[in-house]
Amino acid sequence: MSFGQNAQLFDQGKELYKNGKYQQAIESWMQILDKGEHSEELYFNLGNAHYKLNNIGPSIYYYEKALQLAPNDSEVLNNLAFAENARIDAIEPLPQTVFSKWYESISGIFTYNGWAILAVLFSILFVTLFLLYYFSSGERKKRLLFSTSIVSIFLLVGALVMAFATFGDSKNNKPAIIFSEETEIKSEPKMGSSTAFILHEGTKVQITAQEDSWYRIELADGKDGWIPGSDLKQL
Repeated sequence: MSFGQNAQLFDQGKELYKNGKYQQAIESWMQILDKGEHSEELYFNLGNAHYKLNNIGPSIYYYEKALQLAPNDSEVLNNLAFAENARIDAIEPLPQTVFSKWYESISGIFTYNGWAILAVLFSILFVTLFLLYYFSSGERKKRLLFSTSIVSIFLLVGALVMAFATFGDSKNNKPAIIFSEETEIKSEPKMGSSTAFILHEGTKVQITAQEDSWYRIELADGKDGWIPGSDLKQL
């Protein structure tokens, strides 16, 4: 029954969207989210509807949510790029070292679960090769099996290192989107403190700490400061 109701609400939202009733479409789709159900297509449509209403912050937020479920979806990536072009803030990321670029390209191949599964497969491979080596009789064959088992150990260790490293990255990765049209980033977690800089709707930040209702954020260019929790939404 729940599935049927959600499907009806989803189709209703699509029909409202086609008729240009974007706010009503959003309200229809939000009812599905309120029930604890979500999907890439739902987030993608919410992003489209908010973009039509020029709600840059929410549109970027929902496109990012869709990418969390489908990181390589070209349509979502394309629409996200359009929405990001409408932002006021232009944040230039800090230059990366060669090692940082190398790590980012390697770590992005799998999630930490993927690296962990790979480590298990390499461990099985090592045990299999070692058993074959132990029970093999030919000297040439034993040498080959021994060499490949040693290689599998190095691959196992590498996969384990990447699994733990990407798991740590995942735990520390707390992105958020600025929802306020304009917000002052404070040097301390209180309204009376000095303003470090100003951000606008749609800018993506990283949450690094929390104190009561204040969040410490960091930008891709290295700037950081404190922002009220009401001015952003965590992904």
